[in-house]
Parts: sequence; structure tokens; C-alpha cells
Amino acid sequence: PEAEFQRRCTGPAGCRACAEACPHGAIGPYPATSRHHAGTPALDPNTAPCHLCPDLPCARACEAGALVPIPTDALFFGLARVLPDRCFVFQGPECGACAPACPIGALRMVAGRPVIDADTCNGCGLCRAACPVWNKAITIDL
Repeated sequence: PEAEFQRRCTGPAGCRACAEACPHGAIGPYPATSRHHAGTPALDPNTAPCHLCPDLPCARACEAGALVPIPTDALFFGLARVLPDRCFVFQGPECGACAPACPIGALRMVAGRPVIDADTCNGCGLCRAACPVWNKAITIDL
């Protein structure tokens, strides 16, 4: 849980081990204007997706025990949501770039439109990252 992470994390004091261990650069510090502890490492899948690394290098690098290795199928960041007013397939042209980007099969195309299985989606953000729309047609509700 977030409260336990905040209690254990030494990121605001300068530790960046999890961020440095992330091979995709998905972890960064909360800004000073954040409602959370400024400088605390965070992952915002709306900014940079989690690639669900099977060996979780971010958790293995955390000496403070704020991040603990758990099975990747137990990770949860939020829930993806399609924004039809921005999505190409709701406007006419074909697309579907988001569906093959989902590593867990939570997003699939049904009758040519993206559908998210809320019981399966972990909010990793890979579908959002694959969206070719400049003002992304998928958001992750955290």
C-alpha cells in the first residue's frame, strides 16, 4: 500500500535506486507541487508506461524495502479508459494500435473498437504509449 511505501522510501533523501534500475525510465520523482512527498519515486503510466519486467529490477534495487518483488500479474497501477472523442476508430479511420500493445490481453478490439476488460487491466500504460494520437485516446485512471 502507498502509506507503507511512503514510510519506507528514502527517495526524498536522495535514493534513486529504483528509478536507476528501471530499464525503460518509467520511474521518476514526484515534483515539488505534488500532493505526495516531493522527490519520492513514482510511476505515472500516463507519462511513461511500466513494461512489467518479469524480474522487477526496480523492486530488487530497493534496499529500503519500500518496493517488494511481487508477481507481475499482481501489479496494479490503475485502469485504462478509452476516450472515444480522440480515438481514430470512433472517428472513421482504422487503427487498433493499442490492442497488440497490451501484454496481458486486457484490451482487445471488438467490432473494430477498443474494449478494456476492467477485471484484467492493471493500468500499466503500454496501450496508451502505443496510441498514435498526439493527444492520447487512452488515459489511465489512477
